[in-house]
Parts: sequence; C-alpha cells; structure tokens
Amino acid sequence: MNRLKAEQALKQFLIEDIGDRDVSSVLFTDSDAGEAIVRMKQEGIIAGLECYVWGYGILDASVTVELLKGDGDRVQAGDAVVKLTGPVASLLAGERVLLNLVQRMSAVATLTANCVDALGSSHTRIVDTRKTTPGLRMFEKYAVRAGGGFNHRNGLYDAVMLKDNHIAAAGSITGAVKKVRAALGHMTMIEVEVETEAQLHEAIEARPDTIMFDNQTPETMRRWAQIVPESIRTEASGGIDLEKLAHYRDTGVDVISIGALTHSVSNLDMSMNLSISPKEVLTT
Repeated sequence: MNRLKAEQALKQFLIEDIGDRDVSSVLFTDSDAGEAIVRMKQEGIIAGLECYVWGYGILDASVTVELLKGDGDRVQAGDAVVKLTGPVASLLAGERVLLNLVQRMSAVATLTANCVDALGSSHTRIVDTRKTTPGLRMFEKYAVRAGGGFNHRNGLYDAVMLKDNHIAAAGSITGAVKKVRAALGHMTMIEVEVETEAQLHEAIEARPDTIMFDNQTPETMRRWAQIVPESIRTEASGGIDLEKLAHYRDTGVDVISIGALTHSVSNLDMSMNLSISPKEVLTT
C-alpha cells in the first residue's frame, strides 16, 4: 500500500471515531500503561497488519507495535497476530477502528485465497473489480493481493473499459476503440466487453488490449478463448463466485474478475484483549 495515502485515510477514520476525545478514557491517567494482544477468533488469511503500525503511530508514538504474523499468513482461531504496549487510553482509542479495518481486509484476503485454490489454475489469474467499499478501495485491493489474487484497474483513470453503454453511445465497438485510441496516449490500456460472438469478432478486428467475455457459460468462453489471438488478453466476468470457479478452470481465459471478493465478504472475527501493567509502589 501507499503509506502516505494509508496514513491519510487512517487519520480520517480515527477522527471519525474519536471526535474531540475518547470520553471513556477519563478512567485513565497518562501514567496508566498496559499490554494488548490482538487475537484471531476465526481461521483465515490475515491482511492489513501494517495498519496497526501506522494507526498507532498517528495516535501516540509512544505505543510499541509488534507484528507477530505477516500479511498473507494463514492463521488459526486463537493465534496472536499483534502485540501492543503503551498508554491504556491510546491503546483503547485505536482498538475499534483498526480491528474493523483489519477484519475487513482479512476477509477479502481469505475469500481471494479460497477462490485461487478453488480455481486451481497455473495460467488464469483471479482479479478484483471496482465493486469496492467507498473509502476502502486501496485497502481492499491490497488485501486481494495478500490473498494471492491480482488487481484489475484501480479506477476510471488508469485504464479504458468499454462496456455496453459506451459502445451504444459510440455506435459500435470499432468506433469506440478508434475514438479512445485517438484521444489517449499509448500507455493507456483498452478493454472491450462483448456479449455476442458478432461483437467478439468485431472486437478482435479493433485490436484492444483485452476482451472481456461477459456473462457467458464456461463452454462458450472456452470456444471464444480459442478464437482470440494470443496478443489480446481475455477476461471472464459476470456472476462467477467461489462455488462456480472450478467450472472455469479449463476455459483458457487469462483472468477471471470477481466482484464478490470485495462486495460480499463478512469480516473475519478478531479481538483485542488488554492487561494493565501494575503500578510501581514507591517506598521511602
């Protein structure tokens, strides 16, 4: 992840939760110190642990963060993944925001890893989509990579995807590709979505970088993939989920994009348990 962007986002997340102050922490003084262990309550793939380093770095530089696992590691229920030491008030102030974020990222990484395993292909890659949670795209796309998947375009700005509405507005696939190629530099990739075999042949003639087979059966995708020249990548998309992936294993497509990686996950359960350091007894 881009650390500058991540820290900027984390600061806003913390401000949203803490506001002017954590009123519950009037219980503690600046000298009240403690140790906290972040522990898994479910099995899965962990992702986003660096957020603990960055998040507590923003909150209180005196907090010590020790990462006990690495992103992409498979963890079991009961495993300790982070150890935190520092002022109790600071530990508690960051607890919920960081748990929420890392639980979400770990869920994305876990589903991605499960999809990669279910597909079982050394050729076809599992990729994400733009169906991400607003404000969390960078974090969720990083989690996909931690789970063994790959990223599709990051947004509307870094690659062209000509879908049905673009093609309808331009009048044809040929016209749409010609117009964007004339307007954009040679470093911008162009992808075309096709829904019929006639569109497929028109797209091949237009020579985009990638052709997406939208909502097609595995049998159709297998046949279409054999038609497309090797110089053009192929992508399968539309309603493909964990349960269906095995059927697409031998279609020959280069990538399978799955929106569910980021829009249909349930957070991986984690908790933070705090212990208070005993105060020194002063003797005279």
